[in-house]
Amino acid sequence: VMVWLRRCTHYLFIVVVAVNSTLLTINAGDYIFYTDWAWTSYTVFSISQTLMLIVGACYYLTFTGVPGTATYYALIMTVYTWIAKGAWFALGYPYDFIVTPVWLPSAMLLDLVYWATKKNKHSLILFGGVLVGMSLPLFNMVNLITVADPLETAFKYPRPTLPPYMTPIEPQVGKFYNSPVALGAGAGAVLACTFAALGCKLNTWTYRWMA
Repeated sequence: VMVWLRRCTHYLFIVVVAVNSTLLTINAGDYIFYTDWAWTSYTVFSISQTLMLIVGACYYLTFTGVPGTATYYALIMTVYTWIAKGAWFALGYPYDFIVTPVWLPSAMLLDLVYWATKKNKHSLILFGGVLVGMSLPLFNMVNLITVADPLETAFKYPRPTLPPYMTPIEPQVGKFYNSPVALGAGAGAVLACTFAALGCKLNTWTYRWMA
């Protein structure tokens, strides 16, 4: 009974984290509606995706102990997001591109670290966290490139009036030294280690609850 209870808890965790990852990333890459704040939202989305990917991937990876399951987890996230975005598109939401599977290469790096360090959990947290945090903002740029013409779409589907605190005062020239990738990678590299540790810890807690 305890084995099945533990397994069910594990699968529940996977579904909950993967679904939440999808919800968090549903508009990540949809820069059509962020023409004024493209770089700012790009950085925020890159970090949010990094953290959601690594917490679930590390949980899954350390639970199974099999290198390759982080990539499998990223695949789950990708498929969930494609389905959700497809549903939005069917409802008439103006998407003119599909989210590219940007999580896969970062998850592959995570698997590689786990395998290369002979399943050392601390190496996974430190090295894996840094690699995922630094690589995902770079891969996420592919999403930005796939937007056909942000300005044309913005005029075609006008947004509701922005509240005063969101209204840009002047064009965001030189924001983040014109390098949202560098800012996302720097912040991601630090934060991803923390979330990698959380993913590993969730695994420990699962066993303790079920013991």
